[in-house]
Amino acid sequence: MTNPLDLYPVSERAPERAVSSSGVPIGRFTVEEVMAGTIGPGDIRISADALRLQAEIARAAQRECLARNFERAAELVAIPQNIILETYEMLRPGRVTDPGLLSQQAEMLRRDYGAHSIAALVDEAVAAYTRRGLFRPRY
Repeated sequence: MTNPLDLYPVSERAPERAVSSSGVPIGRFTVEEVMAGTIGPGDIRISADALRLQAEIARAAQRECLARNFERAAELVAIPQNIILETYEMLRPGRVTDPGLLSQQAEMLRRDYGAHSIAALVDEAVAAYTRRGLFRPRY
């Protein structure tokens, strides 16, 4: 197996692996393609595979926290934006007064989207918010 560090930067050393979530290779992202309408907003989203590759590179560079962030980002690719924003809003201190609601959100992320790392992060927030007394009305 190739050392993941040999692939960095991916756009230069492994451009065939640098594709959007719709499969558009990075080399097609040009002003001309956008102006011609062949590249649209749906083509600009990064793929989960590209994010997992970045995680491999980060881990090979001994950047474990960064690698875990890329892995969580890879999970987020499959989650609709409204669910991401809903979860974000629920995580803001004082927005949810019942820890069970956040736990249910974590379970839904696990069950419906296979987002185990994101769900674990939400579970960690539930524990931290409980310890700090943050499940109370904000105003």
